[in-house]
Amino acid sequence: MFHLQTFGDLRLTETNGEPVRYPIKGLLMMAHIYAGASHEISRYELAQFLWSDVEPELGRLNLRKMLSRIREMDGGRAEIIFDFTATTVRLNRQVVSCDLDVFKAAASPLDRLHAIAELTQRGFIGNIKPATKPIDAWIRTQRDAHALQLRQALLEVLPDVQRPGAARIISSAALQILERNPKDEQVRALLHQLSGGSLIGERLPNDDGQTRVEVKRPDPGGQSTEIERPAPLILPRLVLLPPTSKHADAGLALANALIEDVTIELCALRNISIVAPHTAGQIRRDSEKAAVVARHSIAYLLDTRLSEEGLFAQLIYFPTDEIIWANRFAMTRDTLPRQRRLIAQQLTLSVANELAENEEERLRFEANPQAYHSYLVGSSLMSKLTLPHIRRARKAFKQSLSHKPDFSPSFTGLARTFTSEWLVTAQGNNELLHLAEQHALRAIERDPSSAAGHRELGVTKLYLGDVDASVAALDLAEELSPHFADVIYSHADTLVHASRPGDALAKIRKAISLNPIAPDAYLWCAAGASFFLEQYEEAIAYVEAMKDKAPAHRIAAASCAMIGDRKRALSHRQRAESINPVFDVEKWLAIVPFKEHWQKELYREGLLKAGF
Repeated sequence: MFHLQTFGDLRLTETNGEPVRYPIKGLLMMAHIYAGASHEISRYELAQFLWSDVEPELGRLNLRKMLSRIREMDGGRAEIIFDFTATTVRLNRQVVSCDLDVFKAAASPLDRLHAIAELTQRGFIGNIKPATKPIDAWIRTQRDAHALQLRQALLEVLPDVQRPGAARIISSAALQILERNPKDEQVRALLHQLSGGSLIGERLPNDDGQTRVEVKRPDPGGQSTEIERPAPLILPRLVLLPPTSKHADAGLALANALIEDVTIELCALRNISIVAPHTAGQIRRDSEKAAVVARHSIAYLLDTRLSEEGLFAQLIYFPTDEIIWANRFAMTRDTLPRQRRLIAQQLTLSVANELAENEEERLRFEANPQAYHSYLVGSSLMSKLTLPHIRRARKAFKQSLSHKPDFSPSFTGLARTFTSEWLVTAQGNNELLHLAEQHALRAIERDPSSAAGHRELGVTKLYLGDVDASVAALDLAEELSPHFADVIYSHADTLVHASRPGDALAKIRKAISLNPIAPDAYLWCAAGASFFLEQYEEAIAYVEAMKDKAPAHRIAAASCAMIGDRKRALSHRQRAESINPVFDVEKWLAIVPFKEHWQKELYREGLLKAGF
């Protein structure tokens, strides 16, 4: 007559699906009793379980009140569901079923594994924050027991591995187990065997106690790359997000299956923990992805998008939002088998190399969660180039440094706030630029190998008028991180001012290809490059694509004026003047660095024609 659901949301329903609205602790009581061996518990134990944070007498009083409320609110159903005595509460198993029955159900080994895996991936009591230590400990114990039962069910199904559909069910279950325990070598070996063994990652102890991670490339020469590093205490986590598509695409399901196959392939690696596809799907759908990724301590994301041009994939190091590898793959029927192998190979090699280079930085982030959190807050605020956002971001970066005074990313963030304020105010305040330079140099001093510090130094040097030094710093930044879209954008911006707008436009298009849902700053840069190439319609189109056009009204007004569109030029000029009513053309042109005089004259012509 009633069904208790414990995986996913904890709830009680009637057979017709109508919810029985018990209080949360009433549902926890039911789950606790149902999971027990006798389906009966003393009132004293129940009060201690649900209210261990108060005096025992008050806990027993709370229990009596809850049981009385349940009796009153459900129209007599409580007497059917429970047997109450003066000292005990018993659950009537004849009228209540539960999803926990899956673990004891009689079925073929493969069907049983499938049912258990489907159930456990939803998470036991996933919607409730434990209110007491006994509740927390009980939930953890139950989850451990379910994980053991899932593993046992997996091992029991091995004789049926050749059955149709068995490989997919077994792989899904194995991924769940490895997500929880990456060191389960027996399950890893099974998953590797199922994936065909096209990639092998081995951890082989050396005499010196170090670990050699060997990634074998599936190529005719059989060459391999060996990376030496100490075995980490905590394996970094990688999530492969299922692909998205702007349009309803028949190939999306195919691309999704491809990424799931690659996920299975990568579980052969011992030096990284792979997030299972179910969790990856939940993260993809969550509106607060960054918060979810941070909460699950995920270091690397593979972001994928499907379009008419194929499957675009980029590997992102989450703490710094750095793109460390990106590629596009055709999605035709004939190329799919080879693409699966290519994606897995390139991703595996990139992750292994990045781990070798980035391990120390990763551990620094994990050791300073408060500094990291404040840094993330500042970074998110910098997505909008308005003075209030810039100054709030500066406050967050300073707060990050109060938790960890040598945190290099926060110095780069501070440098960016000063150059951004210089740009937005357009007052030529060189004090802001000198502060930006100081913080960029501090970031480089603390982490010379990070592209971010060199990028901020390059941007600052540009606005200080040293265009050659800016290009040199950004060349180095891009060399250090060739797929870091923000670095490439800054390099493009500098090339605009270095009187190389053609090179700048090519580079900013590369940045946009790496970061397809491009920030407004990228589009602003592309508009500037287009303007100096006298491609005024293209410049206007880039500005129109910006979500917040405030910083780009001047370049848009100048572009409209150059093609004789006085109405639109007036509209953009009025918006620019409402944001900065004291803007002066000659004063601005005197401080904006252009390497060659023709650029300044072209910009002056456009601004004057627009009525500035």
